[in-house]
Amino acid sequence: MARTLLRRRSGLWQLELLLVAAIYLAYDGSRLLVSGGLDEAVRDARGLIDVEQWLHLDPERWLNTVFSGHQWLGVPADYVYATLHYLVTPAVLIWLWRHHRDQYRSARTWLGITTALALVGFILFPAAPPRLMPSSYGFTDTMAQHAAVGWWGGAASAPKGLGSMTNEFAAMPSLHMGWSLWCGLLLFRFARDRTVRTLGLLYPLMIATVVMGTGNHYLLDCVAGAVLLGVGAVLTGPALRLTDGFRASVSGRTHVRARTRSAVPAPASAPTPTPASAPVRQPALTGAAPFRQEAMRTHPSPVPECTCSPLTADGSSVTCTVRSHMSELASTP
Repeated sequence: MARTLLRRRSGLWQLELLLVAAIYLAYDGSRLLVSGGLDEAVRDARGLIDVEQWLHLDPERWLNTVFSGHQWLGVPADYVYATLHYLVTPAVLIWLWRHHRDQYRSARTWLGITTALALVGFILFPAAPPRLMPSSYGFTDTMAQHAAVGWWGGAASAPKGLGSMTNEFAAMPSLHMGWSLWCGLLLFRFARDRTVRTLGLLYPLMIATVVMGTGNHYLLDCVAGAVLLGVGAVLTGPALRLTDGFRASVSGRTHVRARTRSAVPAPASAPTPTPASAPVRQPALTGAAPFRQEAMRTHPSPVPECTCSPLTADGSSVTCTVRSHMSELASTP
């Protein structure tokens, strides 16, 4: 039983790791589906900037000026952007798996749906982040500015030499915002420690400030990431019910097949014939004389005696004769 449980848990862990790896590969491979290149991405980004200016909401420009002008702010912000996105989210998944197993499947599905929707957004609306906009817009790439003190290169948060493996036009919506808000809400809801719950609320606010200050996202990117997370939450319930229904259908068909196979009667084997001439052996009666004498005194009725003749020469039959000799039985020594 213990081995079965360990094997089952190991299989579940492997499945979850495969799902997480598939999500990351899809996120990373979305760059292969963006066909327009930098020109189309810049054009889409200009549309975002125009909308923000019309709404008089463009804090990313001011934040980027502050972060790029103060190294003590820019360097920690670059590390936060390049690191926490890939550490906190898996940590929250593991925490849910170990301490809130009944909530894990729903939370993981919620995260997966949100990520899938974001990938669709990256493909349909590839937008250049502020750091890739022409210099006339006044944005500074703080990641490239402080690349000498970090492990990343000039291509966003990708390690040095691996810039070609990241989608630099994955700005709209912001998965940094979506994932951080997912982490924050789950920590606030399920954590018991008040400090952890408070950090859960502050985490998405910090990430939103960092992604705009480092020149990687616009305010509308962050808003879209939060909205997309809400859409993912709405779709999680139907997705789980659909999955459960599909599993039940497959399991039911498998069970019916198994019952059908087990209902087919096995061919009856012919009974082993018992030869009519099989010898019938009677147990030998030893020390029966005293018993017979006592029986004659207390029970005057005849006492049957079975005398078996020895086997015939061919071993085909045994002859048994029942005699009743009252006088002889009584006089037997």
